Amino acid sequence: MASSFHVENFGCRAARADGEAIAALLRTSGASEDRPADAQVVIVNTCSVTAEADREARAYIRRAHRQNPEARIIATGCYAQRAPEELAAIPGVAAVIGNSHKALAPEVALQLMGAPLRSASYGKNLIQIQAAKAAAAAPQVLADDSFAHSFLEEAPITSGAQTRPNLKIQEGCSNRCSFCVIPQTRGNSRSLSASSVLNHVRRFVETGGKELVLSGINLGRWGRDLDRSHSEPRALAALVRAIFEKTGLPRLRLSSIEPMDWDADLIAVVSEFAGNRLARHAHLPLQSGSDSVLRRMHRRYRPWHYAEKVHELLRAAGPALTLGADVMVGFPGETDREFRESCDFIHSLPFGYLHLFPFSSRPGTRAWTLHAENPVPAQIVDERMAVLRALAAEKTRTHRTRFVGAEFDAIGLNTPPALAASGCTSALTDNFLPVEVSASLPANQLVQIRITELTADNGLLATPVRSTGSQNESHFLAGPAPAEPVLENAF
Repeated sequence: MASSFHVENFGCRAARADGEAIAALLRTSGASEDRPADAQVVIVNTCSVTAEADREARAYIRRAHRQNPEARIIATGCYAQRAPEELAAIPGVAAVIGNSHKALAPEVALQLMGAPLRSASYGKNLIQIQAAKAAAAAPQVLADDSFAHSFLEEAPITSGAQTRPNLKIQEGCSNRCSFCVIPQTRGNSRSLSASSVLNHVRRFVETGGKELVLSGINLGRWGRDLDRSHSEPRALAALVRAIFEKTGLPRLRLSSIEPMDWDADLIAVVSEFAGNRLARHAHLPLQSGSDSVLRRMHRRYRPWHYAEKVHELLRAAGPALTLGADVMVGFPGETDREFRESCDFIHSLPFGYLHLFPFSSRPGTRAWTLHAENPVPAQIVDERMAVLRALAAEKTRTHRTRFVGAEFDAIGLNTPPALAASGCTSALTDNFLPVEVSASLPANQLVQIRITELTADNGLLATPVRSTGSQNESHFLAGPAPAEPVLENAF
């Protein structure tokens, strides 16, 4: 029987990059991807940022075991690091691999399939010692606080199933926000070397890749832990410049970066490259627009600092910038006044989208105690979430309305079959606008499109255009641009 696996990812973009890396290494070793109902090994890459994330992971593991009782289930990721024994107790789980040992996950999976790893790169002696446990009823558990085997840097990044794959260049976080469990589940900040990053980017371009997303748990801190005796870049701005100077990558997108890490050098890079090879898209986690709440969260900025960074980015990237943020609702002790402050602050800034989530108390954090002392009632949290959802929809519609009639570079995505059957293609503009293009285009192709309509549910419709020059943005500054004919089958 051929070796087969399925990887199910939960959580953030950096976690997804981990799952993609595990899958890539397994494919390189000769295993094939399959449905969870048919795979020999099911790898569940968990998140633990909220109690709901924990619940979803447990529910998926139980469902996978019911659908495929013969599958060997591996639980990995943040939940596996935080509470490995909890996951090991779930029926069907053959191994629990915390983030501290995530680089060993491909080897463990292949051992469970009975297949050797072709590129012997990680702790084989350790795996051979543990292999006997994997075959036994008791799951093997690999998790500690050393994080010595946490990077999956040898995984190839190629343009394949993912048209916009993530290259995780930074792991862990050295901040200590009072609500966050990540320092416990991923350790302190660690960076992939610049030479390794550049090699990954070059291989991605060689395989036909067009857009690559740099991701990390605390991406803006990339390089600060690297050896200063070497001449390689040791700051994110210098790394981005090196990528543009030393590789042919058509487009680079930066994932979430903390507000205080948008320093002058990084904003200068945005000013120089945005709208050309750097996507005009910035995600700055906000969490709250209330100064007093931010202080209780131990966030390292105040609302006015955040607003300053937004305005600097707008000046650097131009009015086409799409700005996104994470916002938490119901942090312990959040009063009506503090919530109104947060809403007013959000209303004052030109957000294109918001990721909203209710506070979830995590064991081992300062906020766990704060929540026990002064919780926000669940009904009030629900009411505030509804208010912010309405505000987020309003901000998204206002932002997207400005671009009807504009032309943008976009990348073709893997289109859902129903949409493809109608002759349309899913695409994403460089400034992070999802569009439906009225043409059949291949995935991973860069095209220029004109946005033609904003639908009632805030969707964007577009057509391909002949021009391949710079984006025509003058229309939303000085009125609509004249229409141009669309060349049939041009793409």
